[in-house]
Amino acid sequence: MGLLPLLVLAVLALEPGAASGAETVGNSSEGKVGGASLLRPKVGFAFLARSVSAPQSVRLAGEVVSSEVTRMDQNPFLQKASPIAKEALPSTSFLRLGKWDEMGLLEFSVGKFRYFKLNRPFPEEAILRHISSNVTFLIFQLHSQYQNTTISFSEMLLPNASGTGTDKGLVFILRPEQSMCTWHLETLDSKPVQNVAIPLSYSERDPVPGGCNLEFDLDIDPNIYLQYNFFETTIKFAPANLGYARGTAPPPCDIETGQDSRWRLQYDVYQYFMPENDLTEEALLRHLQRMAEVPQVKANAVKVVTLTADDKTIVSFSSLWGQGVIYNVIVRDPFLNTSAAYVPVHTYACSFEAEEGNCFSLGRVSTKVFFTLFALLGLFICFFGHRFWKTELFFIGFILMGFFFYILITRLTPIKYDVRLILTALAGSIGGICLVAAWWRFGILVLCMLCVGLVLGFLISSVTFFTPLGNLKIFRDDAVFWVTFSCIAVLIPVVFMGCLRILNILTCGFIGSYSVVLAIDSYLYTSLSYITLNVLKRALHVDFRRAFVNVPFQTNDFIVLAAWGMLAVSGITLQIRRERGQPFFPPHPYMLWKRERERRVTNILDPSYHIPPLRERLYGQLAQIKALFQKEQPAGERTPLLL
Repeated sequence: MGLLPLLVLAVLALEPGAASGAETVGNSSEGKVGGASLLRPKVGFAFLARSVSAPQSVRLAGEVVSSEVTRMDQNPFLQKASPIAKEALPSTSFLRLGKWDEMGLLEFSVGKFRYFKLNRPFPEEAILRHISSNVTFLIFQLHSQYQNTTISFSEMLLPNASGTGTDKGLVFILRPEQSMCTWHLETLDSKPVQNVAIPLSYSERDPVPGGCNLEFDLDIDPNIYLQYNFFETTIKFAPANLGYARGTAPPPCDIETGQDSRWRLQYDVYQYFMPENDLTEEALLRHLQRMAEVPQVKANAVKVVTLTADDKTIVSFSSLWGQGVIYNVIVRDPFLNTSAAYVPVHTYACSFEAEEGNCFSLGRVSTKVFFTLFALLGLFICFFGHRFWKTELFFIGFILMGFFFYILITRLTPIKYDVRLILTALAGSIGGICLVAAWWRFGILVLCMLCVGLVLGFLISSVTFFTPLGNLKIFRDDAVFWVTFSCIAVLIPVVFMGCLRILNILTCGFIGSYSVVLAIDSYLYTSLSYITLNVLKRALHVDFRRAFVNVPFQTNDFIVLAAWGMLAVSGITLQIRRERGQPFFPPHPYMLWKRERERRVTNILDPSYHIPPLRERLYGQLAQIKALFQKEQPAGERTPLLL
């Protein structure tokens, strides 16, 4: 520790005029990274001597006009140093000229994670020493929760040598005999950013993630680019290339398409769900460690799809608002039986910094009010729907009209969500009243039970496509999907047409109890709400047909599923026991009213015969109300008495 500073001081004393030293970054070659020169003028400098054999670092303040990238053994400043100094600082060492009071140094080891914080005024520099000779390239990953950070090969941020985001990484191709490299880390966020980073090493037999990039800025891009909206989350990545040895040229990407080219590579897309309702930074950084390396990804995540070189490197998933999801891609070389992992990327499908509707909010107030009232009515229907037949018809009509009306106004108008929800409630109420009125006037039981059965069929069909069956490639065709969906929905009332009372009670139990599940989702996340929400998304968004509809199934979901099942079974059992010995359905209301009216007209002995008609009773009530606002007449004689 004491020899190295003395040697540098001796060098300074020998050459006081050598103030225009050189800046070298470990992942640059002859002053260049990716073919671009990294020049950056400075006002102050410090010497940082780095050696593979001596990991100490020395920084001395001084002044310099400018600095550039060069090797220590090529620096004229060191060529005049004594042989002892040159021996202490071998050719694999580097000198760094930078602001020592602004730049930190972070030591990393291959395959080991390190936590640290980045501050805007104080960038950091990551250094990796003692790289094995059988390592051909490195991938350095940097992750944060929602604040952007920048990783670069140098302090000069070049488009093809740096990346900014929450999940970024860089591929560094090692030169022959190179055993050390560095990366520059910084953030432009005003608040400190908690990060986790790891360097991973690969050999010449391993494929190079993003090695055939033609779309993004980096020459070799191992990153996964993620975009999301309310409906879907889409990931993109650059194709990989075959591995190659140090100092050799990479294999061509698009000259040939045989088994000796990168076209033999396969891409496995993995999905990992974090714990529900856990938005903490610690949880994210901890779970990201399970998605960085190939063995961990295979052990912890679920493989969604395998792509070949002929497929587009784009995959879509259903967006899960407020649910943390991590995606990664493993590129495999089936010929050499080797693999490599891209840089994992995460999303919550929401914003942490939005003032309204951020990840910490539990939904809109209008949504809570709507589904709470809907759940109260559904809970009543679950236990008493068959007894109160007209109330059940209103509930069914509300669902049918509200669902189709919401799809219509969402696709045709740009009005806000709260207004759409209010209009949907009004339209649903009108639909429920119309269905009740149709039953009262016409009394067509089959028509009413068809509506009831279609609602139950809709739920059963939605559950069917909520399973892995919904991810089959054949159902990405809208025609196939909607025909199959409709057939399942129509099949339910057809099957139960011979036992309409059982169909009605089953609908009351399952639909009424599921309304409680939707209300719970307004206050607490549960994946069961996506049973019907995925169908709604498919009807509203054209591109949702290509999305995989996987959802997590964790503790909250098991509890909600148990509650849903208990409510449904309890409601169905109670109604079946109570309706034993009772008429299957109430009689036609209009016929009853008509028969009662005729009976009152013809039977004068009936006490109801002497009850005035409805119109006269209404007029009588109105007259009584008017009498309340009239002046009271004075009492007493108004004319003189006659003698």
